[in-house]
Order: sequence, then structure tokens, then C-alpha cells
Amino acid sequence: MAEKRDIRENDPREMAFRSLAALERDGRYANMEIDARLKKEGAQLSPADRGLYTRLVYGVTERRLTLDYWIDSLASRPADELDREVRDALRIGLYQLVYMDRVPDHAAVSETVELTKRVRRSGAGLVNAVLRSCLRAGKQIKWPDPGTDRYRYLEVKHSVPAALIRMYEADLAAQSVDRSGELDELLTALNREPMVGLRVNTLRLTAEEAEERVGGEISRTAPDMVKLTSLTEEARRGIEEGLWFVQDEASRIASRAVGALPGELIADLCACPGGKTFSMAMDMDNRGTVRALDLHENKLSLIRRGAERLGLTIVKAEARDARNPDPELLGRADRVLCDAPCSGYGVIAKKPDLRYKDPAAAEALPRIQREILSGASSCVRPGGVLVYSTCTLNRAENEDTVRAFLEEHPEFALADDPLLPGGMRTFFPHTDGTDGFFAAKMTRREA
Repeated sequence: MAEKRDIRENDPREMAFRSLAALERDGRYANMEIDARLKKEGAQLSPADRGLYTRLVYGVTERRLTLDYWIDSLASRPADELDREVRDALRIGLYQLVYMDRVPDHAAVSETVELTKRVRRSGAGLVNAVLRSCLRAGKQIKWPDPGTDRYRYLEVKHSVPAALIRMYEADLAAQSVDRSGELDELLTALNREPMVGLRVNTLRLTAEEAEERVGGEISRTAPDMVKLTSLTEEARRGIEEGLWFVQDEASRIASRAVGALPGELIADLCACPGGKTFSMAMDMDNRGTVRALDLHENKLSLIRRGAERLGLTIVKAEARDARNPDPELLGRADRVLCDAPCSGYGVIAKKPDLRYKDPAAAEALPRIQREILSGASSCVRPGGVLVYSTCTLNRAENEDTVRAFLEEHPEFALADDPLLPGGMRTFFPHTDGTDGFFAAKMTRREA
């Protein structure tokens, strides 16, 4: 007979519990689940409770492998043998104890035990015992021996699956200098809470004026951006007023490398949600045309609303498969940006659920990316520019895709750029302070 559940409304821990269950059941992305639940249930939450709920969902998702190792070490049964409700409650409690210093230990324990009583009363004793064992151990645990199994040690320490760790290691080792010793630094950076980048709407104010209004600091690599530790209320107001929008530095660098100039015809393929489109339109002083193309019509409202809010009248959003370009664009665009769909392994700090995707599932992506890049290239006029970018750290999707494209399209060649020395560059979170990102710049030879 199923246990009766007593649901408490407007409780951030219980909301997090329900969200974690939904993520496991429906395979939904954490950011989408958080947005939907806050809209549905979060109206009565204080800002602090909204923050606690969000932190718990993102944090437990991010640290799931590590938290399950704690459970395996402290509980009478392994995590994967526990009832789902008990396992999720333990993850929530342990995350507060181990990773959230601002939550008092007694509150983390008592609130989690009370939560368990409501969702699976029979598991409350086990949850209480495990959390108190964690405290008695001084929140310390014996990690796997790196000398015996280095990948298992790194997997547990950073909560990144071993298969993904091996991919990152290969990508580091393949760089032009020996960076193989940086693996631990990279994994640490991929778990670090990322800075928030605001691309300033330079049609309306300067970066200095934006910095004065929101604080933070102006980016050294993208001087029309301001970086903040978190998205403040003032920053949110400025987004609504069209004074700036959220964009990572590496993404801004990719759009800057396009070199869009006033009066030009620019094509942005795979454009949603529109950040690079907006940046290039601003680079053009809102003069010329930016064709923002994306396969999914239902996503284009993001671009249309964003362009209107920012006062960008040159943006034309259209549904189009990049592999089948508009005949009117063929050989006409001065510059083309191809931000291809990718595995996303460079942004797991912002999208923690991506780390649990099997890298083998990305093996089909390079073929699709080459098809998209080939379609994009057909839009570039002789002498024009083509930029290819991804938000992943996977050589097969990045350098290998570009080199395969260049072999098939000898009319294109890599173009040196101060932002992309030698024509292409991988950005790493631990060395560049950005998302994990890749960009390549090419030019089409004159006829």
C-alpha cells in the first residue's frame, strides 16, 4: 500500500524535491523545469526562498555523482538501491551540508527529515542517520584512490562522468602546447558558478555608463560587456528596458570575429535565442540587414521580441533549415555566422544536466555540422567572411569539422584574427574565464 503524502505548498525544499523527480521522470532540462515551476508555484516565495529552490535544483543536479558517492559511503544501502524519494531527500540534505555554508547544519538536517516524513515516512530514520553521520565525520569522506583509478577519483570529485573526462583530456592534450596537466583545473572551472555577462546595447549607452549603473566590471576581452557575479534586480530591469542582454564573453567574441559593418548583409544561421544576432546588429549601428535564420519557427519569437526590446530594426527573423539556404541569399551575404547545434559540453556549469549525456550520442553531430556549415558557406559572397562556432569542448565537433570542411571547400581558407590567432581558437573556462567555446574564421576567395 502506497504511503500517503502530505504536500506542503511554497516550501523551497519540497519544490526542489518535486523538480528533481520531474527531471528524472521526464528528462526535462533543469533550467526549463525551474522556470516552469517558479511561474506556477513561486509567486508566494520570498527572494531568498526562490534562490534556495533554484540553488538546490541546479546544485543537486550538478553534484549528483558526488552526492551518491556520499550516500554509498554513509548509508546501509547503495544510493541506487534506495527508494527514489529517499535518495532525492538525501541528495538535498547532503548538498546543503556539504556545499551550502549559509544553511545552518541543524536546519539542513531537520528540514530534510521533515521533508522525508511527508514524501516517504518510512525513510525518515535512514535520512536522519545518514545526515548525522555526515556531521559526525566532520563533513569529510574518503575519496577513491587516484593512484588506483584516476578517472573514478576525478568522476567522484567533480561529479563528471568518466567518459566525458576522457573526452576533455583528449581535447586538452590535442592543443598546440602541452595542456594535459590542466585536466583537474578544467573540471574545477566547469563546476564553478559562472559570471553573468551583460552585452551593453551601445546604441543607447556606453559600457562605462552600464558599469556605473549595475556595478561589476568591464570585460577585458569584450569591452562592450559588463561582468557581474549574479543577475541583480538592477540588471534585470535593464534587460527589460533594452539596455543590455545576457551573453557570455566567448559568445560575444565569436560575434565580434564576424566583423559586421554598417550597411552590410549578414546571415546568422542557427540564430536562436538571438544573442549573437543582437550583438552583430549593434556592431552595425543598426544599419544594413541581419537575416536571423533558425530551423524552429516556434523559437523565433525570442529573436523578434528581443530585437524589438533592444530597438534593433534591421533584424529579420525567419524559419529556415541552414542545410537548404534561401536562394536569394546564395553568394550574396557579406558575412555569415554559423553557430552550429552541438553537444554543449563547454557550458555544463550553466546547464549541469548536459554532463550526464553519453559522449557517444554526439558522434553523429559532426556530419550534421558539416552539412550545416556547407549550406552556410554557399551564402557567402566572394571575399566574404564565414565564422563557425560551437559551445562544446569536443575536437570532433570543432577543429576536425572545420578541417574536413576546408578540404571539401578549397575556395575557403582560415583567416587570421586578433581574437582567433591562426583562424581558430578553443576557449577554456579555467584559462580564459569564459564558457567552453570554439570559433573559426574563414574567408571565401575572390572569384
